[in-house]
Amino acid sequence: MLMEEDIVDKFYQYTDHPKLLQAEQPFAEILSSSGITSSDVQESSILPPGYGNHTGTASMVSGFLPDEVHNPAFFLNGTVAPEEPISSTYMSMLSSMAFFKGMEEASRFLPTHDGLVDDRGRQNMFDIDGDPMEACLGRSSKEIEVLVHTDSKEEDTTVEMSDLLILYPSEMMKGRGDKAAQQSICRKAPRVRCSAWQMMVADLDTLLIRCAEAVANSDRRRTDDLLKRIKRHSLPTGDATQRLAHYFAEGLEARMAGTGWQLYHSITAAKRASIVELLKGYHQYMATCCFLKLSIHFSNKNIYNAVAGRKKLHIVHYGVNDGHQWPELLRWLAGREGGPPEVRLTGITSPQPGLCPAKQAEEAKCRLSYCARQFGVPFKFRAIIARLEDVHAEDLDIDPEEVLVVNNLFHFRTLLDESLTFDTVNPRDLVLNTIREMRPAVFVHATVNGSYSSAFFKTRFREALHNFTAQFDMMETTMPRGNSKRLLVERDVFARCALNIIACEGSDRVERPQNYKEWQAQNRRAGLRQLPLDPDIVEILKEQVREQYHRHFVINEDGRWLLLGWKGRVLYALSTWTADDASASQLA
Repeated sequence: MLMEEDIVDKFYQYTDHPKLLQAEQPFAEILSSSGITSSDVQESSILPPGYGNHTGTASMVSGFLPDEVHNPAFFLNGTVAPEEPISSTYMSMLSSMAFFKGMEEASRFLPTHDGLVDDRGRQNMFDIDGDPMEACLGRSSKEIEVLVHTDSKEEDTTVEMSDLLILYPSEMMKGRGDKAAQQSICRKAPRVRCSAWQMMVADLDTLLIRCAEAVANSDRRRTDDLLKRIKRHSLPTGDATQRLAHYFAEGLEARMAGTGWQLYHSITAAKRASIVELLKGYHQYMATCCFLKLSIHFSNKNIYNAVAGRKKLHIVHYGVNDGHQWPELLRWLAGREGGPPEVRLTGITSPQPGLCPAKQAEEAKCRLSYCARQFGVPFKFRAIIARLEDVHAEDLDIDPEEVLVVNNLFHFRTLLDESLTFDTVNPRDLVLNTIREMRPAVFVHATVNGSYSSAFFKTRFREALHNFTAQFDMMETTMPRGNSKRLLVERDVFARCALNIIACEGSDRVERPQNYKEWQAQNRRAGLRQLPLDPDIVEILKEQVREQYHRHFVINEDGRWLLLGWKGRVLYALSTWTADDASASQLA
């Protein structure tokens, strides 16, 4: 019967049944003997003590009663007036009154904890011993991303509540710490409906993904609404999630406005204007994060081993930048038994927006020449300012008596891929073919392990979000929030790359990393052969991570790759290669 559509009509046809009226009669006598009056009805309430007046409840109760109940003649000293016949309507009214009277009696036994019990006697959603997410949303964590429309008053309440959740996540969500402080925060948080709760606890990652989808669909209205919500809870000086959301929101906004390249250009120019501060941030980053330092040590130790017993060394470095890698190697070579070799360094630098590569190369030359003189190492420096794919083996003046080493630390991520070179050989293959023609003793290949080079924006955005989430979490764990150098590195390194990935397309998108497995296949196609990892070097680097860095840093081997990461996510990969037909004398 409960599954039938006319259940309501069928139910009410039994209300006048004699047996039903006979069963209800004892309850009517109990109610009559208890002396219920109209004033009792007006004063009854289902709210526990301390929850305001009862006016709203009285109105709610009276809404359940028939009109004749409000007639004073209907009740006489707690008994029914004799002239009124006992009807099913009257019996239904008495049952309703009994229900509310029982609720009032039961509410006296409900606990009260400074507002931590709601109007139905349940534990409040903000109880510090409970899980507010589960209390309101149940087990469906995906519902967290649901956005609903509310009126202006509820919207203001939602904003205030979400501010508390974002600004005080540990107090509001973890259920740990000072209990009095958490109760204080809970008292400030107004109670809202479950639908509003879903909106205000929507995490920033979900909002960013929804916003990226709106940008991809050119939905300006929804994009503006989501950006407004994201910006409300993101800032460059907050926690890791807030910082990431701040910069990613900037990228989405610039992409929607079509100003991504201009913004990327301005950040790059500002970076060069603060080179001194950037170097300070670089040293702070090296001290707390192992990725760059291990990569430099890996490269320098392999080069040092390659030149053992030889008198001349030629290093071809793609992306010489400031030359900060080489003083350490020059010092090692200066202390080598038998004296240092002659060192020739050729730096190949691509023109970049907002930078002056010729000036940068000249500064690197002066700095490294000074270091070499101090260490007593014969040193020559040459800079080539050109696109990497435009430099050929014959441009490098290769001397057969020299030990030739090719070095790349993450610079190949800026090479264009086949998505923009349909009718020609893509720049990556051109550069790898040039390296094979050089026939180096060692090609040190360090790559950013990222899969956010997809031509499809939404796929690229999701992958970039996962990768940079690990980067910002690493900074949050290893450096204090108030550290100005941390802010500098995040803005000028991470945010700059993320902005280009999100806001730029075509040739303007210069950040194009790929998975290390893809590089492995591409290197082999170009005629390069991967060399085994030196176990002594690997052990030294692993020991360095264990002794000097945070326990969440990861260093592992996969085949002939040395993988570096954070909390299980591989962020960088290191390997060594040589030409497939290299002679044994070159490998000595």
